[in-house]
Amino acid sequence: MTNSKDEIAREKIEHAKDQVIGAIAETMDLYGVTPSAGNLYATMYFKDQMNLDEMREELGMSKPSMSTSVRKLQENEMVKKKFQRGTRKHTYVAEKDFFHSFMAFYCQMWDREVKMNMDAIKQAEFELDEIIEDDQVSPELHEEARSNYELLEKSKVYYRWLERLVASIRSEEIFDYLPKNP
Repeated sequence: MTNSKDEIAREKIEHAKDQVIGAIAETMDLYGVTPSAGNLYATMYFKDQMNLDEMREELGMSKPSMSTSVRKLQENEMVKKKFQRGTRKHTYVAEKDFFHSFMAFYCQMWDREVKMNMDAIKQAEFELDEIIEDDQVSPELHEEARSNYELLEKSKVYYRWLERLVASIRSEEIFDYLPKNP
């Protein structure tokens, strides 16, 4: 006979997990993943490891949807493939350190932002500089080019700051200023 206190405790544990799984799934759009991928990650968070068949069984997702979700979670370093001797099934483990997930995802996004915008600024400044140096251009366009050039120069301050922020996060120096657990 099962202890009724244990049954009630089991229900409460499952309810507590469901609350957290729902909240994580709902907010995973911040990391560029779908709610179903967020639900997968949150479910895996409470497990030691899962293979694709176990994920599909637990969540009722199609195999292609499951594979796409796992791949996206791997790209964001939220799920890792785990080697398991003696089996051909791929086993996955959820990253349980939210700091790592945050750092990996946002550093990757900020690196992309800096690169794309600094490349565009470099090209734009080259073209604007040609106009600024050309004596044959009207004073109005000359001034507009100069004004835009100065605006772009000011924007570089942000991108350089963002590069330093990323470096301080990757080196974990940021935790000297903003401790994980004060």
